[in-house]
Amino acid sequence: MYSEAQKAYAKLGVDTEEALRRCAAIPVSLHCWQGDDVIGFENTGEALSGGIQATGNYPGKARSPAELMADLDFVFSLIPGSKRLNLHAMYAISDGAAIERDKLTPAHFAPWLAWAKNRGVDIDMNPTLFSHPMVKNGLTLSHPDKAIRDYWIRHVKACREIAASIGKAQGSPCLNNIWIADGLKDTPADRLGPRERLRDSLDEIFAVKYDKAYIIDAVESKLFGIGLEAYTVGSSEFYLAYAATRGINALLDNGHFHPTEKVADKIPALLAFFDKVALHITRGVHWDSDHVVLFEDELKEIAIEIIRNHAEHRVLIGLDYFDASINRLAAWAVGARNAQKALLSALLMPHETLRHLQDAAENTRLMVCLEELKTLPFGAVWDEYLARQNIAGADWFQRVEEYERTVLSKRAA
Repeated sequence: MYSEAQKAYAKLGVDTEEALRRCAAIPVSLHCWQGDDVIGFENTGEALSGGIQATGNYPGKARSPAELMADLDFVFSLIPGSKRLNLHAMYAISDGAAIERDKLTPAHFAPWLAWAKNRGVDIDMNPTLFSHPMVKNGLTLSHPDKAIRDYWIRHVKACREIAASIGKAQGSPCLNNIWIADGLKDTPADRLGPRERLRDSLDEIFAVKYDKAYIIDAVESKLFGIGLEAYTVGSSEFYLAYAATRGINALLDNGHFHPTEKVADKIPALLAFFDKVALHITRGVHWDSDHVVLFEDELKEIAIEIIRNHAEHRVLIGLDYFDASINRLAAWAVGARNAQKALLSALLMPHETLRHLQDAAENTRLMVCLEELKTLPFGAVWDEYLARQNIAGADWFQRVEEYERTVLSKRAA
């Protein structure tokens, strides 16, 4: 089947062997927080806050670093391609000791670094500015109280030090992405003040300089959050302007915009001005921005823009979703495999030919070619990709069911 597919794609000038090679080299950062419903290891009992809500109570979530690492090992065995791990600060490992977020050090992530190095996996980092008593009235870095702002400034500074340390140790830059939920539930009386305070807080954070070979700094916008529907301090316009004027990077999360906005279109717009673009892949449904990633048109278009612009080394791809209503490991695997599937699909397109047709205004031929691509035997190439990566094919879910019977079912509710 692969041989026949190879011939079919070759007729359009597509080298499937080259597509397989390139796809295997594109790293996708797997988010640790799907495995435990965004709880972390602080054991403070603090409920989720900041517009975050993990719904469902499917049994078997990870309750400790050892369980989360074991689950990640299993999930990685189901995912092809190059992999990274995306950590949040609240997943610091302190051997049960209480540690304030503004006191975190690289030592609290040394076990993660050792685990990742043994698996040939690199790490990305995120400060955690939610689900904490110092989140006051839905605000952190933009809070009018300087003492509260200072606490979170110290936390993000600590996370940048940790990220730079990780990047230096692993020999690959660690993406340190700042997302805050700061906003208001109803119409604000002051939109500028909180943004000026956020700007000043970020300026203080980024006053500390690190080698870009160790850390990539990014800021992530959002349209709104649950309980923060009327106003988000860190809007897209705010962060794009901030990143452009401060020499850092913007992160696009395709669940953080109005449904009629297309992140696929935003990627090349930013590539025209930024050396790198950070990306979180998710799936928005109504007011929720974090459903399991499916192999749908939006994901395909995002992958196409990355590949057609030869930007697989400039767009830093990570996943960001969480679902506690279904098997968490299956959710991880579905989303990660679909991200890889979209990248491979994009690699199997004759982009130079398509670009020439557009430039030559041969619009009819362009439309016909795009439509013909839709029925080419992509599935056979995907199966070949999995086989070469020694990854389970269509029967992968049977392994998840066995893991659930032998491991997850033994965990206390």
